[in-house]
Amino acid sequence: MNEVLLEAKGIRKYFPIKKGLFQLAPSYVKAVDDISFQVFKGEALGIVGESGCGKSTTGRLLIRLIEATAGEVLYKGNNLLNFPNEKMRVIRKDLQMIFQDPYSSLNPRMTIGETLEEPLQNFQFVNKRERKEKIEELLKVVGLGQQAAFRYPHEFSGGQRQRIGIARALSLDPELIIADEPVSALDVSIQSQILNLLQDLKEKFSLTYIFISHDLSVVNHFCDRIIVMYLGRVVEISTKENLFRDPLHPYTQALLSAVPIPNPLAKKERIILSGDVPSPSSPPNGCAFHPRCKACIPRCKTERPSLKQMPNGGYVACHLYD
Repeated sequence: MNEVLLEAKGIRKYFPIKKGLFQLAPSYVKAVDDISFQVFKGEALGIVGESGCGKSTTGRLLIRLIEATAGEVLYKGNNLLNFPNEKMRVIRKDLQMIFQDPYSSLNPRMTIGETLEEPLQNFQFVNKRERKEKIEELLKVVGLGQQAAFRYPHEFSGGQRQRIGIARALSLDPELIIADEPVSALDVSIQSQILNLLQDLKEKFSLTYIFISHDLSVVNHFCDRIIVMYLGRVVEISTKENLFRDPLHPYTQALLSAVPIPNPLAKKERIILSGDVPSPSSPPNGCAFHPRCKACIPRCKTERPSLKQMPNGGYVACHLYD
């Protein structure tokens, strides 16, 4: 049986909306609205969905870069949301993040060596010689030379900066890395290099990944299981094989129908969704997807579906499978 490394239980994040001095009833943007899932040790778990569905917010909630409104985040059975700041600071070295933008995630006033040395100095490597050796090792692991330590971020390309971001995430020997769209800002040719690097590091250091992306082809290449989110809610969880072969939720089916096929002679039926994505500040009653769903039944408009386990081992939140 797979060991559960991290588990989210009913986590929510509501951002208050300020509309003036005399507003009586506060309103909220429900960025993440009661989601639960497990992350198994050694796997790469993908989170996909449209822009604004809460993917990145979920990643930040898991390691408390932002604080949750409600719920639990269990890491090895301990609820991280109850930890005081000092204890959370110690735990955070095991839970690292690779950010989406390799340009803004590095301090332009620090050399690469200083950027990599800072976490080492704060957490474990007191000896300067040990820190230097560790920095050289990190740069080698991500495919950069030792001279990179003396240069500044503006002297590197986007792909090289992302390698530096990966080296920084690896510096404290974490167990779990949350990669927030790590290749979306890169050229296609560079994307494959970074994905291959992440895959090699996963095997070399026995890492666990949460891989956030809007690109289903990238997730299919990299991940073992996939979570599909819509408007702050989880609508489907499945292995990548089952998801791409037999998607269950109507929203997942629409997403997959938009993935291009690398064969100009192949014909594929595209599912076109009608209407716009509802506002997370006033989500629809019942199933959040029902205003755009062609398979909508009356129950979908009034009752929110819960995640149900299916015979294939996956989970889906849809009344069609009750």
